[in-house]
Amino acid sequence: MYKKYVKRLLDIVFSLILLPPAILVILICGILIKLEDGGPIFYCGIRLGKNGKIFKMYKLRSMKVNAPDLRNSDGSTYNSEDDPRLTKVGRILRKTSIDELPQIFNVLKGDMSFVGPRPDLPEHIMYYQGKEIKKIEVMPGITGYNQAYFRNSITWKKRLQNDLYYVENISFLLDLKIIIKTVEQVLFRKGIFITSQSNFVKGDGIYEQQSNRIQ
Repeated sequence: MYKKYVKRLLDIVFSLILLPPAILVILICGILIKLEDGGPIFYCGIRLGKNGKIFKMYKLRSMKVNAPDLRNSDGSTYNSEDDPRLTKVGRILRKTSIDELPQIFNVLKGDMSFVGPRPDLPEHIMYYQGKEIKKIEVMPGITGYNQAYFRNSITWKKRLQNDLYYVENISFLLDLKIIIKTVEQVLFRKGIFITSQSNFVKGDGIYEQQSNRIQ
C-alpha cells in the first residue's frame, strides 16, 4: 500500500509545499551562476529511471561550461573537492547539495521520488549483476539510503548492495529515517568525497592515474 500509492501521494504533496521556497533559492543561485561566467543555469543529466526509463535529471550547474566528462574506473561520475572543473559558485552548491534542488521538478513529473536509490547513468545497466537489476524496480530518489548513511564515502558496488536493501525493505519509517539522516549528513558535511588511488577515465576513453572520489 505504502510503496504503490502512499509514497507517490506524499511526493506530490511535499513537492507542492516545498516548491515556492525552492524556486526562490533556485532563482538566487541562478543569478549567481550567471554572474560568474554567463553560462546556463541548469544542467540536465541523462539518467536511468524506474523500469529502465531514461529521463533528464535537473541540477543547478556547478561546473564550467564545456567541462570534460570524467569518470571513475567503475564508470561512475568523478567527483572531487579540488575538481578544477567546478566553478566558485558550483563548489558551494556541491558542498551544500543545493545543486540537487531542481530535482523537485523531477519528483512532480513522476521521474523521481524524494527517497529512493540515486539514479545511475544509462550505461550502468550493463554492469548490473544478478539481483542488482532490482534497483530499477522503484523510482530513483533525490536522496536515498546511501546518501543518508554514507554520502559518497563508499564504492559504487557497495552502494548497489545498499540500494537492494532499500528496494526490499521500503516503508514509511525507513523513508523517514533516511530523510532525517540526510539532513544531518548535509549539515555536518560528512562523506562528501571518497579518496582512493585508482584510475579515472576521461570522456574520450583516455585513462589517467588520480586520487578519485565517487559521486
